[in-house]
Amino acid sequence: MSIQSHLQELKRRHQAIEQELNRELAHPASDPIRIAELKRKKLVLKDQMSKLNGTSTLH
Repeated sequence: MSIQSHLQELKRRHQAIEQELNRELAHPASDPIRIAELKRKKLVLKDQMSKLNGTSTLH
């Protein structure tokens, strides 16, 4: 898998988690643990994307 395609997949997953987080936040009885878990997953993906962007600029 190329860096660019891997980056696209990470962006897709980040967006999917963002949508899930928005649905959870809109729900009146949202689970704070679930919200924290989704935010953590988003941050992990964002860190991975940042690392890939850093390596892709070296080429």
